[in-house]
Amino acid sequence: MTDTTMTDLMKAKVIGRTEIEDLVVVPLFAVIMALLLGALTMLATNVDLATIGASYVALLKGSVGSLNAVSETLTAAAPLVLAGLGLALGFRAGLFNIGAEGQVLMGGMAAVVTGFSFASLPAVILLPMSLLAGALAGALYASIAGWLRAATGAHEVISTIMLNLISYRLLDYMLRLPFIQKEGRADPISKSVPDAAELPRLLGFLDPNLRVHAGIFLVLIAVVVVYWVLFRSKLGFEFRASGENAEAARFAGIHSGVIIVAAMATAGALAGLAGANQVLGVLGRATPGFSAGIGFDAIAVALLGRSHPVGVLFAGLLFGALKAGGRQMQVDAGVSIDLIGIIQALIIVFIAAPLLVRALFPWGFRHAKGGPS
Repeated sequence: MTDTTMTDLMKAKVIGRTEIEDLVVVPLFAVIMALLLGALTMLATNVDLATIGASYVALLKGSVGSLNAVSETLTAAAPLVLAGLGLALGFRAGLFNIGAEGQVLMGGMAAVVTGFSFASLPAVILLPMSLLAGALAGALYASIAGWLRAATGAHEVISTIMLNLISYRLLDYMLRLPFIQKEGRADPISKSVPDAAELPRLLGFLDPNLRVHAGIFLVLIAVVVVYWVLFRSKLGFEFRASGENAEAARFAGIHSGVIIVAAMATAGALAGLAGANQVLGVLGRATPGFSAGIGFDAIAVALLGRSHPVGVLFAGLLFGALKAGGRQMQVDAGVSIDLIGIIQALIIVFIAAPLLVRALFPWGFRHAKGGPS
């Protein structure tokens, strides 16, 4: 590993102007361009300007326009941030983990089974136990891909995609097992978790329909922990060193196989925690496809957040707002909610091409003179 690379990785993490541009300015312009192109898409499909304006007003209203809107935004954002943190950590370690969806499913399923299996335990024991079960299940499931990469060289993109497919069928099978399937039901649906295993709702005393729950605190803790791990711990240094140059890291004495498995396991634990968050905080039970694509949306969140824990937090909040506001947009303006998917895809297109964003908005960036910023 070169002296410059080693020094850059070991020094304290100080956010400079260039990194602020990458974390804030590029994503901001990407969102603006996505919204503009979304409006053009509506124009191209014979949606009039008044309806376009009404749809974006409804999007804003449905995401932050009321206490209920904010509650729905935070509820939608929580699992996205957790899973996105895991993916971002993997990206930092040079691993492109596509398997968050399967890890979310396995983590959520483990949390549900733990919850109803030990229903007699008090909440102070049962809730942490259920969350831990979700994290462990996600970690173990992701470790399969990590071990395959370390032991055989099998690329994690392929193995995690295959593990996603396996998780769908495994979930269907498990939901029909007698000790998991809800009594008296013929369809694949699990028993409900007891109240002691549920993440308590924070604003239920104001309105029972406000779904925001204590998983928000879990998200904030996870952001702080992942930041510390990545930028303040030896393990995080090894993750980042391997991601920068795996071969040089090996020559520096870093055991690449161990780092690969550890990075995948940590990413899987966070994704599993996202699944546990969803079933214990929102759904109360497991059904086929209960993740609703959280694991795939989390890839976009990690990319939009530039694989930085703070960036992932804000990206998750944005995607949560799009999800919550999209429903309001469909109701108020009659615009298809599929437009939200288009906007999300456009955001990722621009995030993946930062040079294009800089070319379109040159006035928004500082031009270095006489050397790098």
